[in-house]
Amino acid sequence: MSPLPARFLTTDRRGGKRTKALITGGAGFIGSHLAEILLDRKVAVVALDDLSTGHSDNIRHLLDRPGFRFVRGSILAPSVVDQAMDGCDHVYHLAGAVGVKLIFDEPVRTIETNVGGTSIVLDAAARHRATLFLASTSEVYGHNVDGAARAFRETDDIILGRSIRWGYASSKALDEYLARAYHVERGLPVVIGRFFNTVGPRQSGAYGMAVPRFVQQALAGTPITVHGDGSQVRSFTWVKDVVRAAVALMSHPDAVGGTFNIGSDDAVSIGDLAARVKALTGSSSPIVHVPYEDVYGADFEDARYRVADISKLEATIGYRPTLTLDAILQEVIAYFREFARGERR
Repeated sequence: MSPLPARFLTTDRRGGKRTKALITGGAGFIGSHLAEILLDRKVAVVALDDLSTGHSDNIRHLLDRPGFRFVRGSILAPSVVDQAMDGCDHVYHLAGAVGVKLIFDEPVRTIETNVGGTSIVLDAAARHRATLFLASTSEVYGHNVDGAARAFRETDDIILGRSIRWGYASSKALDEYLARAYHVERGLPVVIGRFFNTVGPRQSGAYGMAVPRFVQQALAGTPITVHGDGSQVRSFTWVKDVVRAAVALMSHPDAVGGTFNIGSDDAVSIGDLAARVKALTGSSSPIVHVPYEDVYGADFEDARYRVADISKLEATIGYRPTLTLDAILQEVIAYFREFARGERR
């Protein structure tokens, strides 16, 4: 890959070029792919992760690469964050409690980690005069109360429900407001990216993510479990498209202070997704439907339709997804087949 454009680089007080980035959550699924692309573009990377949901195997292949350093620590520890950020001119804040399942299992941890950790990272970024990318989520759009099948735009209002499920969305929405406050009040350069169902190698199905769970079930010959009736609609995005978009936004002067959907506008029902996985794997697994209350309890509320309007991202950086959904699924299937043979993590 080509080096980063000159506008991505900042000049330090000695006139030299600083090309160093901190990735919080750097041993996670998305963080490890982001580390790869930055290293390929000759950017030194510090990956900070407490390995609570990330995994050391995700970055094992990076440990010997020049310019890469791993720091095991929590974003809730100000001194750890401050030391990890030293000398970094860019910060990609990906760390946090993630997933709908976790908010039901550990709601206090989820909210405190997301809000408290982001506050600490923002404060450190302001002191280190770094530019910060905040990884947010499509969950902040809440549920489409009118039931309309329309893509969400960045200008849409946030409408959250009463279920504890929306505690995760609330924490991420507050992260966004806090980042915007730092931008307005303290001049911190901030870019906010709302990720829509990012998919690819190294993703775990342990936190309710549908694609890795469906693929692993299909390859194992166990029932492919669809939560609810399967009519809920989503869009799925290749992880390498997501991280390239994040890097491109950080290099674009018009992106500072902005909020961007990062995803795909290719809509699919979860029932159809399960059928595609079954067909592409050649699996004999039955597709079974599991009521939401059996998985999350009676308090669960779902978003019936959540697809990204990516016109703002396309207008800003020329973004379009590079892989179709079937191509993404084939890549994930190949990864899990190799993983089952012990060939890769």
